[in-house]
Amino acid sequence: MDRNTIQNQQFDAERALYHLQHTDVEGCIFAGPADGESALKEARDVRLLRCRFCLRYPLWHVKGFRLERSSMDESARAAIWYAENGAISDSTLNGIKAVRECSNIRLANCQINSPEFGWKSRGIALSDCEVDSEYFLLDSRDVTLDRVKMKGKYSFQYMENLEIASCELDTKDAFWHSKNVVVCNSVIKGEYLGWFSEGLILVRCRIIGTQPLCYCKNLKLVDCIMEDADLAFEYSDVEAEIRGHLLSVKNPKSGTITADSVGDVIWDDPVMECTGKIMLRGAMAL
Repeated sequence: MDRNTIQNQQFDAERALYHLQHTDVEGCIFAGPADGESALKEARDVRLLRCRFCLRYPLWHVKGFRLERSSMDESARAAIWYAENGAISDSTLNGIKAVRECSNIRLANCQINSPEFGWKSRGIALSDCEVDSEYFLLDSRDVTLDRVKMKGKYSFQYMENLEIASCELDTKDAFWHSKNVVVCNSVIKGEYLGWFSEGLILVRCRIIGTQPLCYCKNLKLVDCIMEDADLAFEYSDVEAEIRGHLLSVKNPKSGTITADSVGDVIWDDPVMECTGKIMLRGAMAL
C-alpha cells in the first residue's frame, strides 16, 4: 500500500488531520492561535516522526501508530486515550494523563513526566524509560517494565498481571490492592509497600522503607534485602527469605519469615488469629 507524507507543516485547527490514514507525518508542529484539539483523532496506520505537540487530545481512538523522536509538552494533556497497537520511542511525554484506556502500547527510551499516566490500560510495555508520575498505571492489566526508573506516589494500584525487572522504583504506597505482580532484581524505595496485595512476588530485590507488606495474601519474598523495615508483615500471609536485618516484625498472620537478624518481634493485641513464624537463619524460631 502506498503511503502519503506530510512534512514540515504547522497545524492548530480542530481535528486538523482527522481520520488520517497510511501517512508519515514528519517534522510537524501542532500548536497555534486556533488552539484546536484532537488533531489526529481516529487516525489509522500513521507514523509521527520529529513532531511537537502543544495542543490537547492529539491521539484519541488511534489504531496502529508510531511516535518517534517527538515531544508532547504540558499543554498536550490527555494525549493518548482509547488507542490501540502503538509504539512510542525516543520521545518526551509531559502532559497530565498521557495514556488512558489504551491497549498494546510499547514505550522505549522515553522521558515521561505525566501525573495519572497509563490508567485502565492493557498490554502496556515500558523499557529503558524514566518516569515521574502519581497514580502510575492505576487499574491496568498485563503490563511489563524493564530497566525503568520511576519516581512518584501511589503507583501500580489495583493492577493485575504486572512483571517488573531491573527497575528502580521510588514510590510510596506502591502495589496497593494489586494482584499477580512479580518484581525481580529491582530496587523499591517507599513507605507502606504493597498493602492489601494478592500474589505479590519479590525476587532478589532491595526494599527500603517503613511498614512494608501488610495485609497481604500469598506474599512471597526470595533472597531480598530489606532496609528501614519496621512493623513489617502485619496481618500478612507470607513466605519470606530476607538477607540482613529487619528492624521489627508485627503480627504476621501466617507463614514463615526467615532473616539473618530481627530487632523486635511484636505480638500486640491482634484483631485476627496470627500464627506466622519468625526464624533466624540457622537458629530456632523467635
